[in-house]
Amino acid sequence: MKDRQLNETTRFSAISKDSVNEARDIILSVTDSLLQKGYNPVNQIVGYILSGDPTYITSFNNARILVRRLERDELLEELVKFYLDNH
Repeated sequence: MKDRQLNETTRFSAISKDSVNEARDIILSVTDSLLQKGYNPVNQIVGYILSGDPTYITSFNNARILVRRLERDELLEELVKFYLDNH
């Protein structure tokens, strides 16, 4: 069974278009809040996505509450999609 797992690709189900649009809006809003508070948004968002620790996101403008409305994989999918669409 272990060999089978190493030789096959697991399919990841795409997230709905509405969720992707919401993810984009949340990322932009959280980025703006982080910038306003003087944080590096790339570092903070990466820290949040990798750890799941919401304290990487400022509570200013309810950014922390906003970012927790979505699963981290939804945020990551939107970031990867944006990158691939623009490169």
